[in-house]
Amino acid sequence: MKTIAQRELRNDNAKVIDAVRAGETFIITRNGEPVAELVPVRAGRRVFVPRNELAALAGAGVRIDRHQFRADLDQQIDQSL
Repeated sequence: MKTIAQRELRNDNAKVIDAVRAGETFIITRNGEPVAELVPVRAGRRVFVPRNELAALAGAGVRIDRHQFRADLDQQIDQSL
């Protein structure tokens, strides 16, 4: 993953787009602060979740109350089906 300033992206956009098409990822910065990620488009559905994404989700500490979740589903889904 490379970092590129917004002004560099503006000046070298064709070269950056070619690099993204080749599979590279860029973090775009403004005044030295990251503001966006430029990544190649993935064709089709992802078959798996990358380990780092799964770890980030698990590390967020989100807890789901299974009883409330079930109640929410029951409220939204037509039970006569």
